[in-house]
Amino acid sequence: MAEQLSREERLKLIHQNLQEVLKPEIIEQVVLKEDRPLKIYWGTATTGRPHCAYFVPMVKLAHFLRAGCKVTILLADIHAFLDALKAPIELVQERAKYYRFVVTSLLKAINVPIDQLEFVLGSDYQTSSSYTMDLFKLSSVITEHDAKKAGAEVVKQMDNAPLSGLIYPLMQALDEQYLDVDAQFGGVDQRKIFTLAAEQLPRINYKERAHLMNPMVPGLAGGKMSASDPDSKIDILDTPESVKKKLKKAYAVPKEVNGNGLISFVEYVLLPVSALKTKSKGRFVVERREGEPLIYDNVDTLKDDYAADTLTPQLLKSGVTDALNALLEPIQAEFKESKEWQEVAQKAYPPPEVKKKPKKERKLGDRFPGVVRDQVKPDDRVQEEQEKHEDGLVTGLSKP
Repeated sequence: MAEQLSREERLKLIHQNLQEVLKPEIIEQVVLKEDRPLKIYWGTATTGRPHCAYFVPMVKLAHFLRAGCKVTILLADIHAFLDALKAPIELVQERAKYYRFVVTSLLKAINVPIDQLEFVLGSDYQTSSSYTMDLFKLSSVITEHDAKKAGAEVVKQMDNAPLSGLIYPLMQALDEQYLDVDAQFGGVDQRKIFTLAAEQLPRINYKERAHLMNPMVPGLAGGKMSASDPDSKIDILDTPESVKKKLKKAYAVPKEVNGNGLISFVEYVLLPVSALKTKSKGRFVVERREGEPLIYDNVDTLKDDYAADTLTPQLLKSGVTDALNALLEPIQAEFKESKEWQEVAQKAYPPPEVKKKPKKERKLGDRFPGVVRDQVKPDDRVQEEQEKHEDGLVTGLSKP
C-alpha cells in the first residue's frame, strides 16, 4: 500500500488525527528527503486487560503501517512492574503474551498489513549491562523533581511513593535509543515524558527524536477510559449484551458535544476504521425505527446533528453499539478458536482466590449462655423452651 502513496501522501497519513507533534522536521527529513521507512515505536505497560480505548492508538499504528513506516511495539513488562506494582512481577510476562495476541488481532480486524510490525519485550534488553549503565548516566543528569514531573500523568502518584515511579520515565526515554527509532508515539498524556526524552537524551550523547501524540478519548462515564474502572471501559472480550448494557449507561448529555466519549469514539475509531476497511471515506450509520438511517462520513456533520438533537443520545448509543459489536466480533471469534490465547488469558489474569472464612462458633446468647448452638439437639431445644414456658421465663410471658 505504501508504494502506491506519494511522499506527501505518506506524510499526511502519518499526521492524520494527531493532536500534537514535537520536532515534525525530523519526520519530514526521513520521509521527504531520505525517502526511507520512518521507524516508530509505541509502548504499552502490560497491566490490566486492554479495552476498547486501545482502538485509538491501533488506528494510528494502522496509518503508520499503511504509510510504509516500520513500527515496533514495546511490550513494557518491566514498566508494568515499576508503576506502583500494578502488575505482579510473576504475571507481567504472561500479560505481555496476552497483549501481543490482542494487539495483533485488533490490527487484523481493521485490515492492516502487519509485515512491518515487530514486537519487543522490554525485559529482553532492559536488563543488559549497557542499558543499566545508560540508566545510571541518565539518573545522574535528571533531578528528582523533573523525573516526578515527567511521570505525573502516567505513573500512579502517591505520598511517600517508591523510587520505581521515578525510574519509569527515564527508561521510557532511553528506550528510544535502544529500539533505534526516529520517533516515539503515544497519547498526549505522555507529553511530559516525551519532553524529558527530547531534552535529556542529548545530555548522554544520544540524538533527539520526534514525538507523535494522539488525543485522549473520554471514558464512557466521562474522563479518561481506565482499565481499573469497569464502568468507564469496555473490554475487548465483552459480550454483545455487556457492550449494549454499558453503552446504555454511557455519559451523553443531550445537545452537548464536548466531553462526549461516544462522539470521540466515532471520530477517532469508528470513522477511521471504516475508512481503513473500505480504503475510502469512512461511514458511520445510525438506524432509526422511523425514517431513513442517519449516515455520516465526517464527524462535523455528526456533531451538528447532535447539537441540534436530530441525533439523540439514544440513537448515538444504538449506532455505536452496533458498530462496536461488529468491530469486536472477529476478535472474539479468534479468541474462541485459539486455545493458546485462552490459556495465556487464564495465566495472565487468573480468577481471584476465594478465601473461605473459618466458621465461628455461634452461641445462643443470653437464653443459653455458654452453649454452642450446633451442640444442642433439636429435641433438646424444644424441651428447654417448653420448660421455660411452663416456669414463666420466656420473654413476654408472666406467671399469673
